[in-house]
Amino acid sequence: MSEAPAAPPTASADPVPTADSDLLLRPPRPRAGWRLLPARVVAMCTVELQKLRHDRTELYTRAIQPALWLLIFGQTFTRIRAIPTGGIPYIDYLAPGIIAQSAMFIAIFYGIQIIWERDAGILNKLLVTPTPRAALITGKAFAAGVKSLIQAVVVIVIAALLGVALTWNPLRLLGVAAAVVLASAFFSCLSITIAGIVLNRDRLMGIGQAITMPLFFGSNALYPVSIMPGWLQAVSRANPLSYQVDALRGLLLGTPAHLAADFGVLAVAAALGITVASSLLGRLAR
Repeated sequence: MSEAPAAPPTASADPVPTADSDLLLRPPRPRAGWRLLPARVVAMCTVELQKLRHDRTELYTRAIQPALWLLIFGQTFTRIRAIPTGGIPYIDYLAPGIIAQSAMFIAIFYGIQIIWERDAGILNKLLVTPTPRAALITGKAFAAGVKSLIQAVVVIVIAALLGVALTWNPLRLLGVAAAVVLASAFFSCLSITIAGIVLNRDRLMGIGQAITMPLFFGSNALYPVSIMPGWLQAVSRANPLSYQVDALRGLLLGTPAHLAADFGVLAVAAALGITVASSLLGRLAR
C-alpha cells in the first residue's frame, strides 16, 4: 500500500522581513564619535535660526546704525580728506569696517540670550541631552555668524547703492562670508564666556556696552594702524576685529592684506572662544 502524499508546508502568515521592516524591529545605530558632533552642531544652529521666522525686527533695526555710519560719517569724512586711506575714497575704506562693526554688535550680546535660556529652564534641558557642550556652543556661535552674515549683506547693498567700489567676485565674497562667520563666532563665544562669569543679564549688558566701543575704536575699522599712537597700535594688533577688517578690505576692495594671517588668527580665536565658553557652560546652568 502506497503512503499518503505529504501535506505541503503551510506558508507563514508573517511577511518575509525586508530591509525596511528590519529597521522597525531593530533601530539604526546612533551616530557616535566624529559623526555626532557635526550633526548636533547643525541641529543647534538650525534651532537658533528658526527664531528669525517669528521675529525679524532685529534684522531691520540693526540695519539703521550701519546705514547712518555710511551715509553721515562716511560721506562727510570723504569730503574732509583728513584720514589717509591709500588713494581710495574714505567711504570705500570705511565700508568693510562697518560690516565688521555691525557683525560684532550682533554677536557681542549673544550671552544675554543664553542667560534668558537658563532663566527659562531651557539650558538645563539642553545639558541633560547627549549633545556635547562643545556642540551646543558651536551651534550657537555659528548661528550668530549666520545672523551677522545677513547683516553684512544689508551693509554691502547699502554701500553699493552709495557707489562704493566693491568686488563681486564669487570666491572673494565666499571669503568675506567666512571672515564674518569666524569673527562673529569668536565674539559670541566671548559674550557667552562673560555670561558664564558674571551670571547676570544686567552685568553682561553693562560689560558688553563697555567693551564694544573700545574694540571698535581700537581696531583699523575707522583709520589705518599707522596713524595710531604706539600703545593703540599694540591694542589693535591684539584685537581680532582688526584682522577681520583687514581681510574684508583685501577681499572687497583689493587693497594689500595679509589674508593667510588674518584667517589664521580668526580661526584660532574662534576655536579658543568655543573651548572656553564650553568649559563655563556648566557653571552658567547651576
